[in-house]
Amino acid sequence: MSARPPPPDRTRGTPQRGSEGTGEHRHRADGGGRRAAGRRREQRGWYFYDWACSVYSTSVLTVFLGPYLTSVARHAADADGYVHPLGVPVRAGSFFAYSVSLSVVVAVLVMPLVGAAADRSGRKKPLLGAAAYLGAAATTGMFFLQGDRYLLGGALLVVANAAQSVAMMLYNSYLPQIAPPEERDAVSSRGWAFGYAAGSLVLVVNLVLYLAHDSFGVSETTAVRICLASAGLWWGGFTLVPLLRLRDRPAPDRAPGDGREPTAPGFRRLVATVRDMRRHPLTLGFLLAYLVYNDGIQTVISQASVYGSEELGLGQSTLITAVLLVQVLAVAGALGMGRLARRYGAQRTVLGSLLAWTLVLAVGYFLPAGAPAGFFALAAAIGLVLGGSQALSRSLFSHLVPPGKEAEYFSAYEMSDRGMSWLGPLLFGVTYQVTGSYRDAIVSLVAFFVIGFVLLARVPVRRAIGDAGNPVPERI
Repeated sequence: MSARPPPPDRTRGTPQRGSEGTGEHRHRADGGGRRAAGRRREQRGWYFYDWACSVYSTSVLTVFLGPYLTSVARHAADADGYVHPLGVPVRAGSFFAYSVSLSVVVAVLVMPLVGAAADRSGRKKPLLGAAAYLGAAATTGMFFLQGDRYLLGGALLVVANAAQSVAMMLYNSYLPQIAPPEERDAVSSRGWAFGYAAGSLVLVVNLVLYLAHDSFGVSETTAVRICLASAGLWWGGFTLVPLLRLRDRPAPDRAPGDGREPTAPGFRRLVATVRDMRRHPLTLGFLLAYLVYNDGIQTVISQASVYGSEELGLGQSTLITAVLLVQVLAVAGALGMGRLARRYGAQRTVLGSLLAWTLVLAVGYFLPAGAPAGFFALAAAIGLVLGGSQALSRSLFSHLVPPGKEAEYFSAYEMSDRGMSWLGPLLFGVTYQVTGSYRDAIVSLVAFFVIGFVLLARVPVRRAIGDAGNPVPERI
């Protein structure tokens, strides 16, 4: 039986389709690799804005400015304990909380204008830089806050906090552009972890300076002023990294008459965006839930040091150590909750964190005065849930944004973030003014977490993602 002749050699003389395919595949692979490398480089630059600005939130807003500005206001107060900005009688102990509320109102008024400019030009990066450096300059100027200059402190706080809100609006809107859906929980969590790591590092330096201020030849108040100003310098210095690595995308074409023409005023564009969002009621439902529970988170962050110093009688070194503990554990908490989200879904993980926040406030109400151990335990619990709550909320919302509308929807997200964030500090300040008790003020914030939990639990997230026109992840 003869052997079968070999098949004709089709590899000679004419090119192979397979060879062409191999070359095309290699070309696509190389192009995909370059895009992935570029995306990772941009993500690393994005992380560094959290590294830059979180020091303001930690050292200034959470630790030093509240007690220090309160002491400055009390130094300027009359015999009854009131200061009189613009002729309005304000209890000195409430001045800081009211200043935070005013800064939020200013941010809400400014954000639509900045968001309109970003959407119109497609150039978010210069606007991010302008807002960041305005806030950094105001924070650095806090070095001159001393004596009875409580009005200077309030004005610098309003400018710095409003500028930070505007910058965060622009920063957050990059997330859907630099991370595909399957990466967003991890990328968002890493950003928060970077921020808490920076806060921990700077707080260690602050703690050394504050506790050993005599060794450095400066007074206690001067040490505090140096810590405040150094946060502004850090903020401005490291903002250079994201400004070098992030890139602007061309603005999408807009249909005429939709309220988003290049000449449309900022608030007209905001109204048009809100009208557009009415076509996505589930996205609006998530924003409402986030608006409520995030207000509680922001108020706890900004008022915890005042509660610790004024109600519990804890010293500044104890408060710094507690906040440092929060920062260190928040790095692990943000990354750990990101892993929990991959297993249980972001929505369930956030709901669990809201239960933890409620328990934290309930325990905080009963903490005995002058007992730092209980305050440290409370700080540890806050650290484990703080970063994850915010990071997963941000990444969860990114799935609910219709494609091509990232900037305007994240403007609305930041408006939700800040739009009612004046209410928590206001409630805290009013409760203290009426009752004279910071314990009553802190426990009043439980309502934000309970209501936020109920609202978030009612949002069918998978259907909301599909309604927005996005692919639904396997686990969300």
